[in-house]
Amino acid sequence: MNYLTVNNLSKSVGEKLLFKQITFGLEKGQKSALIARNGTGKSTLLNIIAGREVPDEGEVVIRNDIVVSYLPQMDSFNGDDSVLNALFDEETPVVRAIKEYESCVTLLEQGMTDKVPQERMDNAILEIDRLNAWDYEARIKEILSKFGIHDIFKNVNQLSGGQRKKAALAKTLIADTDLLILDEPTNHLDVEMIEWLENYLSSANVTLLMVTHDRAFLDRVCSDIFELSNGSLYHYRGKYDYFVEKKAERLANEAAEHDRLRNLYRRELEWVHTSPQARTSKARARINQFEKLQEQMDRKVEQAPEAFKVQSERIGHKILEISHLDFAYPDQTIIKDFSYIFKRGEKCGIVGKNGTGKSTFLKMIMGEVRPDGGKITPGLTIKFGYFSQDGMIYAGNKIVLELVKEHAEVIRMDNGNYISASQFLNHFGFPFSQQYTYYEDLSGGEKRKLHLLITLLKNPNFLILDEPTNDFDIDTLNLLEDFLLNFGGCLIIVSHDRWLMNKLVDHIFVFEGDGKIKDYYGNYTEYRQAKDRELRIQKKIEKANRPVVETRPQREETKKKRSYKEQRELEQLEQEISDLEKEKGGIEEKMTLGQGTPEDFAEWGRRHTEINALLEEKGDRWLELSEIGE
Repeated sequence: MNYLTVNNLSKSVGEKLLFKQITFGLEKGQKSALIARNGTGKSTLLNIIAGREVPDEGEVVIRNDIVVSYLPQMDSFNGDDSVLNALFDEETPVVRAIKEYESCVTLLEQGMTDKVPQERMDNAILEIDRLNAWDYEARIKEILSKFGIHDIFKNVNQLSGGQRKKAALAKTLIADTDLLILDEPTNHLDVEMIEWLENYLSSANVTLLMVTHDRAFLDRVCSDIFELSNGSLYHYRGKYDYFVEKKAERLANEAAEHDRLRNLYRRELEWVHTSPQARTSKARARINQFEKLQEQMDRKVEQAPEAFKVQSERIGHKILEISHLDFAYPDQTIIKDFSYIFKRGEKCGIVGKNGTGKSTFLKMIMGEVRPDGGKITPGLTIKFGYFSQDGMIYAGNKIVLELVKEHAEVIRMDNGNYISASQFLNHFGFPFSQQYTYYEDLSGGEKRKLHLLITLLKNPNFLILDEPTNDFDIDTLNLLEDFLLNFGGCLIIVSHDRWLMNKLVDHIFVFEGDGKIKDYYGNYTEYRQAKDRELRIQKKIEKANRPVVETRPQREETKKKRSYKEQRELEQLEQEISDLEKEKGGIEEKMTLGQGTPEDFAEWGRRHTEINALLEEKGDRWLELSEIGE
């Protein structure tokens, strides 16, 4: 069943063409990602699909009987609204009932019993019963609590930028939606919230079109990828690894075709220059073909980036030593008695909830914050490169290239060759035409990227990066990833980008709160799996140690044993779980290979969601039965 059809859509902004005559569609249950470089039209395309912008030509057709919800990059909340009214501005009977019930509960919790007579509360409960809306209300509470939205009567203007983004995302998820359109939903979320959203969208029975730069999130939620490049749209029926492989093939084919056209153009150009003015229809036709060929040659050809390795400063035997470090704010302990000695070439990731002190720790290493106790001793040969979340501050408004040249006119490569600052900028997504733009005219994301590039080109041998991937498109993330993989010095990185962390780090500092820092050897996924195992074991121990209240003393000595029926059920569950895991693996393999029709992918996505739900249900029952004695 087709939910969305986009036919021959074109859009330009001024003289810049964003996309031309693109066509695609979404089937029911299909979950697709849309990726492209920054500034190439991703958000514009979503706005057109959501009806907020008008295309130059073409049409968008959405099935009449479905509900569409859209999360734009910038929310559209009314400044006079409370959070409650902003979240539930659609006046459906269910929403009205939920709003009335929530208002009653909140007023009672605040002690305003005079405003909530018993009859009002009874009527609110009866209305929710009549509409069978308790599940809806429970889902709302889960989403609001997960996003830290507690004061629903607070004015939206009093929320921070991050809180407004979370409120907008919560509003989108609360809606009873058939087609969900999301523009960068993971911005401003920590890893724990991203993983919750990932699981929510993976199991939700919705059709999804999403723009995201989070490659791990994309891979776990979406079954196929649309790429917007040079005004055209390309469809990859598989997950991210499949996209990378097939895009490389496409670029190689386009480069080969461009070389063929260039040779043909050279021959035809010689003929045009040496031949007399066309007098025959045959000669005129050849000139017409040459003009079409010239148009093809003028078309920009995307090229795969080459490996890029900058030579870093020599590094000695002593790198960085942290000894018995302590630091606390008046109301919070950040670090307590932490010691560590860094080794040559070490790459360390840092994870933890927001507010646990990750950025403070980096500032202590850089000498910007003084510890309460202990000391940090860098080696004599260490040259730090520090990318902070605070960004750069420059006196005067200078052009991009001038700012870069203040730090380095040329950059020495690992092979001994040199490249100019301009070539360095061009490699990382600042084309030559943009290098003469004034710093103040750059977007927020472009300013962050320039800050990162200036950090990298100083040739440090110890990089400290605090959330370097925010606001970067996937192409820029891949370039940064390649650069850091080839980086020969030491690295400490704080990032919510699990894909990047898995590729780069040897071990992880986990900021657990209350001053505790745990050193886990392995990448982020391995750490997360270990943590999940620990939580399951802890729950099992807590359940085993939980005191049992016996209501029948005469049976106190009788230990409950697994019945024959329960034993058979347990064995059957083990086989069913094994079969479901195999089926899930087979579906994921099909999706990765990218072989199938859009209908196949929609069906595979639906079945994948069903299997995840079944595995959770059967896993819980298996744990329950396994705890009963044989």
